[in-house]
Amino acid sequence: MRPLPRALPAAAAAAALLAGACSSPTTATSRESGPVKVGLIVTTSGPLAAYGQQWLAGFHAGLSYATGDTGAVDGHEIEVTEVDDAADPAKAVSAAKDLIGKGTRIIGGAVASGVAVQVAPIAAQNKVLNISGSAATDAVTGVNRYTFRSGRQTMQDIAATRAMIGDTTGKTVLVFAQDNTFGQANLAATRTNLPGATVTSVLVPPTATDFTPFAAQAKAAHPDLLSVAWAGATAPAMWQALKQQGALEDTTVVTGLDLRASYPTLEVVASDLTLAAHYFAEATTNPVNQAMAAAVKARGGQVDLFTADGFVAAQMLVRAVQASPDDVEKQISALEGWSFDAPKGRQSIRAADHAMLQPMFHARLAGDGGALTPTVVRTLTANQTAPPAVAMKQS
Repeated sequence: MRPLPRALPAAAAAAALLAGACSSPTTATSRESGPVKVGLIVTTSGPLAAYGQQWLAGFHAGLSYATGDTGAVDGHEIEVTEVDDAADPAKAVSAAKDLIGKGTRIIGGAVASGVAVQVAPIAAQNKVLNISGSAATDAVTGVNRYTFRSGRQTMQDIAATRAMIGDTTGKTVLVFAQDNTFGQANLAATRTNLPGATVTSVLVPPTATDFTPFAAQAKAAHPDLLSVAWAGATAPAMWQALKQQGALEDTTVVTGLDLRASYPTLEVVASDLTLAAHYFAEATTNPVNQAMAAAVKARGGQVDLFTADGFVAAQMLVRAVQASPDDVEKQISALEGWSFDAPKGRQSIRAADHAMLQPMFHARLAGDGGALTPTVVRTLTANQTAPPAVAMKQS
């Protein structure tokens, strides 16, 4: 089994005899062999389906990598059940309760922010480990001791944006976003992290299909900075409306780099965009990223925006099960403060609130004929984009 990075804090090391590597099935602390039931509640249908599918592809690649292609940890098979929540919090909560009722002790995978904030309390109520997926809402960080995140959070997106644009004192900033948990969190983070700026917003109903009137509002506002926070399949139509209404002219436009399938739709606006990037395949060349890309390719896929998050979730899962297949307190201790090599580079889990500290990127898209390719302009360290620490809200 491939070596896993060492834990930094002494408490984590003491909690499990696992600091350096995956051990063999007959270690000094081996237990009676039995499967570890893991429930992944992931969006694989609807507008956010591509995100969930990417996360799952990364998870399975990461599980293979972290277990040395065995799918087992210390003799315990990792038994994975996948449930599609269709980005519906009610479905996700029902699935979580059902899985836990059937003996599942580790859950995770939330893609939609609205799902993540509803599933987290279920984990705390039932004292099971929850490794949230790519959902970006800041509310997941510090929500309870049982919940960790495998991806970044909105505050890190905004920190990357702030590093790109510099001083915003006296500037007017318009946040153009969906009126949902993700968009509202982005607006709140923008207000917190762009000191001295006057921040307003145009929040679009998630069910909207005609974006012309909203784009016209953005144009009429004449902001110094237009910050676009958008997720899902409606992004191409949204960008087209902003372009047609002239909202991208005479302003700095910042947004997050979306999934690869969106690149061709950005051809007409690429030159207008300043991109904060969470992840893309070309962002790093480290051995873990290369291993992930090879594993996903071997399964007929291609790494994308949230593949690395799924891979990290599997690394976290293996780390937790090494500590104990069923003792959630030992699992928590093993994850808190853990620092490890991930596809994006060196990452660490802040013990105080379970924020996932990680590098972020500035990127640009270049090319023509629908063949746009992202390149790194600048890599921002985990410290440069670390979100403010928060108190743990629930034990």
